[in-house]
Amino acid sequence: MDLKAYLAERKAVVDQELARVLPPGSGPGARVVEAMRYSLLGGGKRLRPILCLAAAEAVGGASQQVMPVACALEMIHTYSLIHDDLPAMDDDDLRRGRPTCHKQFDEATAILAGDGLLTAAFLVLAAGARQQPTKAVLYAEVIHLIAQAAGHEGMVGGQMADLLAEGQPSSLEQVEAIHRLKTGALLTASVRSGALLGGGGPDQVAALTRFGEKFGLIFQITDDLLDVEGDTAEMGKATGMDAVRQKATYPAVLGVAGAKAQAQSLVAAALADLQTFGAAADPLRELVQYLLVRRK
Repeated sequence: MDLKAYLAERKAVVDQELARVLPPGSGPGARVVEAMRYSLLGGGKRLRPILCLAAAEAVGGASQQVMPVACALEMIHTYSLIHDDLPAMDDDDLRRGRPTCHKQFDEATAILAGDGLLTAAFLVLAAGARQQPTKAVLYAEVIHLIAQAAGHEGMVGGQMADLLAEGQPSSLEQVEAIHRLKTGALLTASVRSGALLGGGGPDQVAALTRFGEKFGLIFQITDDLLDVEGDTAEMGKATGMDAVRQKATYPAVLGVAGAKAQAQSLVAAALADLQTFGAAADPLRELVQYLLVRRK
């Protein structure tokens, strides 16, 4: 398959739907909605929504069935980026090749924009459940899954662990534990929620969940490597900052060559998780292999 064309087509569909579910605001909230849209619609790979759509199709579902979930996942991801970029966290000036939200607006507006996107994500999920009443129980399970993955048991807890690990000696086990939460939890939830709402059976959902867990780790390893080897202009954000901040990363623990070998091993294992799936899972196969060669 032509992965580049597939990603471009899916990104365009997701972008269009995101613009629809978060229209420009009016009244007192207009400025915060402007900041929300600035960050949400300002580019990005749309990896989490695309994983959700691809997982639904891998089990025989239709991508449109899970579009509200796909949009909510991107809203949550974008909120996390806004907050990660704040001076109190990573203090970054660039995101997706543009000034970060707090640089474009101000710090208070950026905080509120992140809060707004997180809340709006669950409005979108609730609206999706109301539109598909026959899937209300499944939607409740998906909402629980995403809330858990985004909160203190997932992404937020992982971010806290990541901050606490700065400047401290770390083992491979500690790095993996941090990134299973900080990055992996929401990526896994993206795949699992798509499989559930797409109508996957228990074995299919379990296999895709295992795939999602490995995908999350591979993504973080390659992200760590890009911070070492990537180009700021190509990536749209500063590189070399993990070393400056003494972050707990795979290259810091394993070295660049060791981190690359770890990623390759996980890709092989992730592909094995998809062995029982037919051609409908080809986008997932291509996506996980693409992680090894991505440049941003």
